[in-house]
Amino acid sequence: MQNVYTVKQVNAYIKNMFTQDFMLNRIYVKGEISNCKYHTSGHIYFSLKDQSGTIACVMFAGSRSGLSFRMQEGQQVIVLGSISVYERDGKYQLYAKEIILDGAGLLYEKFEKLKKDLEERGFFAPEYKQAIPKFAKKVGIVTAPTGAAVRDIINIASRRNPYVQLILYPALVQGEGAAKSIVNGINRLEEEEVDVIIVGRGGGSIEDLWAFNEEIVARAIFDCRVPIISAVGHETDYTIADYVSDLRAPTPSAAAELAVYEYMGTAEIMKEYERRLRRNMIQKIGMTRQISKQKELKLKMAHPRQKLNEKRQRLADLEQWIQMDFTKCLQSQKHKFAIYVEKMKGLSPLAKLSSGYSYVEDLSHTNLKSVKQVALEDKLRIYMTDGIVNATVTQIEEVTADGQ
Repeated sequence: MQNVYTVKQVNAYIKNMFTQDFMLNRIYVKGEISNCKYHTSGHIYFSLKDQSGTIACVMFAGSRSGLSFRMQEGQQVIVLGSISVYERDGKYQLYAKEIILDGAGLLYEKFEKLKKDLEERGFFAPEYKQAIPKFAKKVGIVTAPTGAAVRDIINIASRRNPYVQLILYPALVQGEGAAKSIVNGINRLEEEEVDVIIVGRGGGSIEDLWAFNEEIVARAIFDCRVPIISAVGHETDYTIADYVSDLRAPTPSAAAELAVYEYMGTAEIMKEYERRLRRNMIQKIGMTRQISKQKELKLKMAHPRQKLNEKRQRLADLEQWIQMDFTKCLQSQKHKFAIYVEKMKGLSPLAKLSSGYSYVEDLSHTNLKSVKQVALEDKLRIYMTDGIVNATVTQIEEVTADGQ
């Protein structure tokens, strides 16, 4: 026999068909809960049924974050998940990822679609967020004129700073016309030139909060030139307004704390700033006086009289140095002269004459050192210590080196 398959092969083939079907990989299924069982492992097994049939469902423990309530028999819900085949039993079932109560399901889907669209258009981008002013003087409030939200905001703001002006725009925050009323409130308070605007209301279901999920409200918040704090619902409630606003507060009370600075704390800070300013001023004045004294001293040093005295002192010093150098030079020259005198004395003819020698010259004043320079009858002048002798050569005797 040909084309015979095992049960496993058939179930695997069918499962593969389910897997390839894009629609079955992410599908919303609406129905009534039946046979709901919470397993000790954390998995939840249940069925969805309507007038025409039933489908088996399972939510694994890892997907329990997609469930915000405890399921009970008979509840109408919308389940988001994928449909696949459980091969062992050969049955297909819905693997749940998220479960919401019916009525909110369509709104939730619309919410996710708008959120994705606005995010892609840059409505949530941090670069467009405005800073909340630290010291607001005028705070605008867009909320219902009655209810816990406005009372909480007023109480907190008054306690933190009774001098801050609160301007309330009484808006519809639920039902038909609520979105338009919120937009009008934002525009009106922007015209009043308030420093910051709080937009919010108390908690409720997704239907109650839906006005804050409308695109016209998101655009009004995005286009507003005044920073906006959103305070819609409770801490776990998120709306489109929360994502678009410049700052999200988990509750209206928290919004008031974020918008209104605490007067007493700020006053104490200002006193501390005053003390620091005084201390810095005293230090600055002291430094300035010291600098002034230094400049006064420099001015005195730069006075012409001071300069003249310095020049006079300089001249006196130079005169003294010149005298010292002249005296030193004169003493040096005197010493040299004394040496030259002693040398001259050693070379002086008079000194030689005083030693018993004579100086002989002819009439032409030629010094005669040899007998060969004279002849008989030559006239000679003989210089002695105490006078001059004029003589005539009458005899010449020549003496050789050996004395003969």
